[in-house]
Amino acid sequence: MEGWSNGTRLRLGGVIQERVLATLLLEPGKVLPVSRLVEAAWDEDPPPTAPHQVRKAIADLRRRIPGGAHVLLTDGPGYRVADEQCDIDLAEFGLLIRKAKLTAAEGRTAEAAEILRGALALWRGPVLSGGGGPVIEAASTSIEERRLTAAEQLFELHLGLGEASELVVELRELVQQNPLRESLRGQLMIALYRSGRQAEALEEYGKVRELLVEELGIDPGPNLTKLYEGILRESPELAGPEPAPAPVMAVALPAEPPSTLPYDLADFTGRDRELAEIMRAAKDGCEQGPQIVAIDGMGGCGKTSLAVRAAHRLAPEYPDGQLHIDLRGYTPGDQPVTAGMALDSLLRALGVPGNLIPDDVPARTALWRATLVGKQLLILFDNAADAAAIRPLLPASSGSLIMVTSRARLVDLDGARWISIGVMPPQDSAMLVAETLGAQRVAAEPEAAAELAQLCGHLPLALRIATARLRNRPRWTLQYLAERLRDETRRLDELSSGARSVSATLRLSYQALDEECRNAFSTLALHPGSDMDIHAAGALLGTGARDAEDLLEMLLDVHLVQQPEIGLYTFHDLVRSFAQSLLIEAAEDSGAVERLLGYYLTATEEACDLLYSGRRRRSTGIPPSTAELPDLGTAERARKWFLREQTALLAAVTLAERKGHDRYVVCLSRNLVFQLNDLGLLEDFGELSRVAVAAAGRLQDLALLGVSLSNLGVACWKLGRLTEGLEAARESRDVAIRLGDLHTKAHSESILGQFNSLLGDFSAALGHMETAIAHERDLDMPRAEAESLTILSTLYEQWGRYEEARDAALRSAELSRQLGQHEGLPGAITDLAFAHVGLGAYEEADRCLAEARGLYGDAGNEVNLALTLALSADVENLLGRPPRDPDQAELALSLMRTNSSPLRRAKVENMVGRLRRRQGDTAAALALHTHAHELSSSLSYRIEEAYALAGMADALGDTPDAARYRAEAEKLFGEMGVLKGHRRG
Repeated sequence: MEGWSNGTRLRLGGVIQERVLATLLLEPGKVLPVSRLVEAAWDEDPPPTAPHQVRKAIADLRRRIPGGAHVLLTDGPGYRVADEQCDIDLAEFGLLIRKAKLTAAEGRTAEAAEILRGALALWRGPVLSGGGGPVIEAASTSIEERRLTAAEQLFELHLGLGEASELVVELRELVQQNPLRESLRGQLMIALYRSGRQAEALEEYGKVRELLVEELGIDPGPNLTKLYEGILRESPELAGPEPAPAPVMAVALPAEPPSTLPYDLADFTGRDRELAEIMRAAKDGCEQGPQIVAIDGMGGCGKTSLAVRAAHRLAPEYPDGQLHIDLRGYTPGDQPVTAGMALDSLLRALGVPGNLIPDDVPARTALWRATLVGKQLLILFDNAADAAAIRPLLPASSGSLIMVTSRARLVDLDGARWISIGVMPPQDSAMLVAETLGAQRVAAEPEAAAELAQLCGHLPLALRIATARLRNRPRWTLQYLAERLRDETRRLDELSSGARSVSATLRLSYQALDEECRNAFSTLALHPGSDMDIHAAGALLGTGARDAEDLLEMLLDVHLVQQPEIGLYTFHDLVRSFAQSLLIEAAEDSGAVERLLGYYLTATEEACDLLYSGRRRRSTGIPPSTAELPDLGTAERARKWFLREQTALLAAVTLAERKGHDRYVVCLSRNLVFQLNDLGLLEDFGELSRVAVAAAGRLQDLALLGVSLSNLGVACWKLGRLTEGLEAARESRDVAIRLGDLHTKAHSESILGQFNSLLGDFSAALGHMETAIAHERDLDMPRAEAESLTILSTLYEQWGRYEEARDAALRSAELSRQLGQHEGLPGAITDLAFAHVGLGAYEEADRCLAEARGLYGDAGNEVNLALTLALSADVENLLGRPPRDPDQAELALSLMRTNSSPLRRAKVENMVGRLRRRQGDTAAALALHTHAHELSSSLSYRIEEAYALAGMADALGDTPDAARYRAEAEKLFGEMGVLKGHRRG
């Protein structure tokens, strides 16, 4: 009821006029008494003047409506609309319903279905939406019921014609709008069952039963229950009729072969590998049925452009024509093209007259297939939403090539050769930018061009939008646009030009998902790492790992996530930005981040227990996660998991800090620093420790603060930040004393001993180490005691007290072996080798170093391994052996050049410098000692500063500089109490 026959829309004045007119239009041709119109115009308590106002409203309407006097007629005690004078959708709807009923009764089922579909096509929305009033509302409800009844009759006719899968989408939409209507639900169950989807049909019964019980407290009616039972036992009565074959006469193709392919882009760039794969697949041939090549990929990746390029190249091989049809499966503002519409377009493109094209889909399909027998056509079905949209359009004969593009891999399209395309390789992106923007402009800013491609995620649509903006704004530089794109919160807004938008393209893929997948898609974007496994996804979603995997696989099918390797999933950068924008639009799942952090904390606790024996568990104040954990049953599995998740775990700490979860910041950091220390990632170790100290301070939790300060002290020691580290260790010890925490006090004393040793105060260092080891022994902390003993051994060795250094290293190695080849064992054995060298027992030192190298294997701590290799080269020289190939001293230097430990680098360079001087290469020796001096003096690393000065003096021989360096070295050795005969030589 949208208008009159002349199409004029009225802006009526006043509610009374609107309601009177609406009531009359609802029953055209019927006389309505004034009392009925009064009841419609006033909800309740009409005024005494109501009949007069109704008559006045009729008079006003006659003046306002063109030819109103011939439309609104007075008839006896009331008024009526002259139905012969106005064209009302409702009247036409009723006429078509009656016509369809008569046609169906005559056995012309397909024709009746088309008439009913035409009747339903008149519907444009809710009847008289907002009209108001109980009379109008009752009439509107009655008309809506008529529409639903007509829809049910239409589906019944289609089911009677043998159709099934084609009806599922429409039925689902109507069922969603009317979830309690059992007749519609039954038709959907039948369509699903006849499409081979028995499980889904049974699931629909479960849904409506649950809904009826919850909403109305009743079970489904007997008809639906009987249908459910029939589907369960696969009753033959439900099989349905076979589609009736229509007599088909093939139509000859026109003399001039049709070609409706879109134009091939002149600046099409790259995709050589994918294009070659499509060409090979097209030429493989197919003996039975058509050759089908289907291209899938995320929105904006250039599927259509690639398919069109391939189609133009293949066109000469298909002399009977090349056809293209956009099925609009993901087109903004458009409904997908139905099979009937597509077949009509295709048949007309082949020259079939409209009067010869049947009305029903089965007959059109039959005519289409008959027409293509013996023909060689190339047909491109672009933008397909699902396999059901394609099947009725496929030829039955061989000889033709069918190309399909879709955002989802339509796995149920049998016989298709699928080719998935992703984003462009960087070199292809660079070519596209140069081709669309101009090589000269790109050559002027090559770095900005590369960054622009990277910020666009190497997505062709994004690249074309970006370059189009630059062409339209000649004053903009590439660097300027790159700067605008760096802001992740605005990047999608920037990648919009005219009708093209990356965000809009992605939103169409998103809207095609069901509600569960949509919720999962946005929630998974909270994961802070580049990759996520199914266990982390399960924690975020609050589901089991397998359920999370199912959801991720659904998102993978529609290219909203990517799979870099089996078991891992990731977002394209622009897709992640889009998903995160959805979190802003809707309320974020407040528990998702905490579930993820809890999962990571519990998993890292388990991994640390396996990898770092002797490590003491501390109370976190956080309950263990209930999320499903990965298999961490062995140390090797735990190590692999830790390595793979390392980046995500670091990002999780940042996420916890950003969201204000300080307790997770501290506790996750404590677990992570074990791994970072073991891998020699010292900068990350130091930064994470500072973050943890700040979070513990905000929490005002002294226990967590003490642990965090202690870890910061270790990081500063290894990074050579001695002043900062000494202060952190002292503060950690003071906090531990206040708490009575002997474990943290022991650790802090050990670190204080290390710092004093590095700063050259050996006596103070010895006091701290003895206190630490005594506490560790009393508290039964063998792992910590072993670590402290290695520090003590190094202290004694630097001091020249080699027997005591040997005893401390032997005890450390013994404890490490008792702990099961704990990761500190190769370091302890290397310390033992240092002591043997000091004692002149070179053969013993050589045996120790061989064992240490074997324990490091291929994944050893590079910092410690470099020291072992340097000492190995030194000992072999002392034993009179030639250097190995490759030279272990050079390997040690190479490891240190890429490492962030300046303390260890200074020590290794001094060792190799002494070796090079003995080998006669004084220039190399001088260079190494000079650099070691720069490092050690900047850090106040007193012992290595002295050795560097001594080495520089030895390399320079009898020169004034040598004498000065030697004097400075002697002064430092004397201050530390290192006797001349007890120095490394």
